[in-house]
Amino acid sequence: MLFQRDSIFFYSIFASMRRKKEKKEFFEVEVIDAGAKGKSIAKAPDGKVIFLNNAVPGDVIDVQTFKKRKGYYEGKATQFHKLSEHRETPKCTHFGTCGGCKWQHMKYDQQLFFKQKEVTNNLQRIGKVELPEVTPILGCAHPYFYRNKMEFSFSNNRWLSLEEINADKTIDNRNVLGFHIPGMWDKILDIDKCWLQADPSNAIRNELKAFAKTQNIPFFDPKQQSGVLRTLMIRTTSTKEIMVVVQFFLATKLHIETIMGFLKNSFPEITSLQYVINPKGNDTIYDQEVVCYYGRNYILEEMEGLQFKINAKSFYQTNSEQAYNLYKITRDFAGLTGSELVYDLYTGTGTIAQFVAKKAKKVVGVEAVPDAIKAAKENAEHNKIDNVEFFVGDMKTVFNSEFINTHGHPNVIITDPPRDGMHKDVIQQILNILPEKIVYVSCNNATQARDLALMDSKYKIIKTQAVDMFPQTHHVENVVLLKKRI
Repeated sequence: MLFQRDSIFFYSIFASMRRKKEKKEFFEVEVIDAGAKGKSIAKAPDGKVIFLNNAVPGDVIDVQTFKKRKGYYEGKATQFHKLSEHRETPKCTHFGTCGGCKWQHMKYDQQLFFKQKEVTNNLQRIGKVELPEVTPILGCAHPYFYRNKMEFSFSNNRWLSLEEINADKTIDNRNVLGFHIPGMWDKILDIDKCWLQADPSNAIRNELKAFAKTQNIPFFDPKQQSGVLRTLMIRTTSTKEIMVVVQFFLATKLHIETIMGFLKNSFPEITSLQYVINPKGNDTIYDQEVVCYYGRNYILEEMEGLQFKINAKSFYQTNSEQAYNLYKITRDFAGLTGSELVYDLYTGTGTIAQFVAKKAKKVVGVEAVPDAIKAAKENAEHNKIDNVEFFVGDMKTVFNSEFINTHGHPNVIITDPPRDGMHKDVIQQILNILPEKIVYVSCNNATQARDLALMDSKYKIIKTQAVDMFPQTHHVENVVLLKKRI
């Protein structure tokens, strides 16, 4: 037994020494590229790649590594010998702590450059497909305050900075309303001003937080699973409508009336004021009842005369301005003349289906989420569109030969799958029915490239167009037009 304890002791010392040895330092290294997940890239003297979070291509830096893998290091810049000409002073005081805007320190034209480069590289490297001349990425006219939906978390466990910790002062009130610190599920960063959603978003959040503190209403405790206030969701539209949804963990009628009454009286511009009581282990509301306290239980977005009802659970592209551009590109790529049967796979709430319907003979939308299909049907009825049909079901099972025989052979397929891309059975079914055109919209060009490779024997890429829906981040949408090979 003694030998076993000694062995464990010496092994732990050896492992600790080994970890310290792996934490290498490199000096005056040039940052040469920006890669996946928003990380910048440098090369170590030993030839390995170094992934960095706090540098911009063109910086010359000293690097402290904190993780080593077979082919790369992860590290951070500890000293800057030369600052890149592509650097931008971040507007947000929370940049570097909040994980939302990883590229605020990079000029917007360079953000677009690296997004375009990622799309092209993935299509060529993963898809191994022949690309035509690539249409330049479509940037966003308003790279700040562009999001129409934001979600914030209440917590009684505010994240503390090193300065606060080192000050060794007792902090009595750590109530906070903000964002999760990356990698820390129980720590919330207090947000003063977020640059992603337009006014009155910041005012609603800050004034609600201050009011709840004065009323001594308990903020959520993620460890103890206790408290009253849990999350705040704010949705806006280009038509200036506002939805606010407060999620309570546990709440009395007095708690609800106090909070909701304050919001109603303080912000009369709110169109839809709703709440949820959610005592379960996670804060998703899709299986919860949403109660309308004041106004409508939805807000309206408009696009080319069409109106789309957005409720608390609806999916809608989070950048309304760029969503319109994305849908126009999708419709233009489809090249509809009015005689086509179009299938819209992964239709969601049917926004694309309704947007292209006036150019098509008929559109058939398929989606796995019942609530989304219900919303799609309601929106189509509201917009008086009678040449669309929507069906609910798991795409890989519902999209089969019987479905095609019943609803017709499509001339064009539009597909906008989730980040995982299309299921292989869906791809195989597309290859079985061979529509003339496919318009593939993707929020993940790596899985899009994988799927394009599977269709390459039957389809040729005619056009590609990246669209920047998410400025200040590394995320990018991409649209590809494919035509059946002769």
